[in-house]
Amino acid sequence: MDLVLVHLFPDLLNLYGDRGNLVTLRERARRRGIHVVVKEVRLEDDLPADGDLYVLGGGEDRQQALVARALQQHAGTLRAAVAGGAVVLAVCGGYQLLGHGYRAAEGQQLPGLGLLDVTTEHPGHRARRLVGNVVARCTLPGVGSLVGFENHGGRTRLGPGVQPLARVRVGFGNNGHDGTEGAWCGTVFGTYLHGPVLPKNPRLADHLLTLALRRRHGDVRLQPLDDRWEEAAHLAAAARAGLRLRR
Repeated sequence: MDLVLVHLFPDLLNLYGDRGNLVTLRERARRRGIHVVVKEVRLEDDLPADGDLYVLGGGEDRQQALVARALQQHAGTLRAAVAGGAVVLAVCGGYQLLGHGYRAAEGQQLPGLGLLDVTTEHPGHRARRLVGNVVARCTLPGVGSLVGFENHGGRTRLGPGVQPLARVRVGFGNNGHDGTEGAWCGTVFGTYLHGPVLPKNPRLADHLLTLALRRRHGDVRLQPLDDRWEEAAHLAAAARAGLRLRR
């Protein structure tokens, strides 16, 4: 089997090791004998239309402003890919730009792609940042708990067109009020979890890989991997946040 991974703006959106999400997807696929092609997209590049899974990380407001303009130029290609079954994973700043838009702390309005029915607003520099370890219960079947680290000023509100990716047990999540973390709709997923998120959440990584492979290869069932170290990292992250979990 073949798999095309597209890494969007890795030089600008790589807070807290978000590149590790791409590495995790690539290696979990290769360990199963899947041929992986990785395509990196920078500001001056065209967006490949043949991606099976598109990955965006997080960035500060300055980087987000640059990326927001570039994403608008690629909007048609990315929307068509999603309509054809491609998967998107976006973290923090990337997640905010998948929504309808992001209003930065200084009041600048950054346009979003509208792939997720969410809106984000930064209440200003005097407002408390939402920072710390997170443990949440994922809404996707078979994934269980999610762990990670959040650090964001933006408050994201979910519209009726999406589901929360998880329900927070420890941490702030999307806005610190409604108990939700991240969002998903169809094959598009957004989250505030850094760390990066996928190495310590192998079940989420495999969920994304399965969806991406089905775009090209039909009803795919992934072979189990020996995840003893990944699961140990998951439990250790939860314990650091104050919860003892069983997996």
